[in-house]
Amino acid sequence: MLWDRPQALLESVVRQIERIVVGKRETIEHLLVALLCGGHALLEDVPGVGKTLLAKTAAKTLGCTFGRIQCTPDVLPSDITGVSVYRRSTETFEFRPGPIMANVVLADELNRTTPKTQSALLEAMEERHVTVDGETHPLPEPFMVIATQNPNGFEGAYPLPEAQLDRFLLKLRLGYPTAAEEAALLSRPSSESASSRALLLVEELRELQRAAAAVHVDEPVKLYIVSLVQATRTCAELSLGASPRASLGLYRAAQALALLRGRTYVVPDDVRELAMPVLAHRLAVRPEASYAGHAAESVMARLLATTPVPSAPVASKAGGAG
Repeated sequence: MLWDRPQALLESVVRQIERIVVGKRETIEHLLVALLCGGHALLEDVPGVGKTLLAKTAAKTLGCTFGRIQCTPDVLPSDITGVSVYRRSTETFEFRPGPIMANVVLADELNRTTPKTQSALLEAMEERHVTVDGETHPLPEPFMVIATQNPNGFEGAYPLPEAQLDRFLLKLRLGYPTAAEEAALLSRPSSESASSRALLLVEELRELQRAAAAVHVDEPVKLYIVSLVQATRTCAELSLGASPRASLGLYRAAQALALLRGRTYVVPDDVRELAMPVLAHRLAVRPEASYAGHAAESVMARLLATTPVPSAPVASKAGGAG
């Protein structure tokens, strides 16, 4: 069956990454969701839980070129995008690309660099090109930014602006491993962390992205996505709700998750699973609500619990079961 192969390919990718990043299957799946629908991912957690390892392993497993930006306060925008260098022999300027010119770009500890340097990623993340000295340079396809950051409040961290947070499709957390998972890490040979191999070609990844975009979404499911996003805009505890970009992001992410699950259609549970990582980081809680102990995640959880859920679409009407 045509839809068996995408699911089998994606399952093999998840399993290989899971052998290296132990016990984080849901986070791995959601990271693949972001890549399948051309989105970017923000990994926020305390140091040492495997954020950088996950990004590097995913790029290697997917056969993508990889660029890394180590974000520190002295990094300049040109260190990310590249520079034009004058060549005396030809009397012309030559563009020397920065690490942004890769399929998967890791912006490590993004909130430790200055807002000016953070903004160098805005054009690349939204428009898939960079402008250096007035000349526009397209980025490779597929293109994805995986940024890591330490939680706000850690020393030397600059909060990301709302415009940049909105460009991240998903915000994910890894969390500490369980005792059993940590014991497995201690028992694993040190060479195993470098043993991932490419399971896909870049063209196969593009085909998977096209397959994800073709997944059917029933009208009631579309209206459910809109209802969730509209609820964030009318919530009294929030000063900033989710944007239309968030609606489109949740729609595409649900399509990609359905493909990962082996279906040709989206069900409401796909939307419910992704609503928190897609929407919560885009919300701003009013000061008085924050003082009362409300966080964006708790507000989003309440909106998920109170927004009516449509019935799951019938497989025969949605293009057949996977």
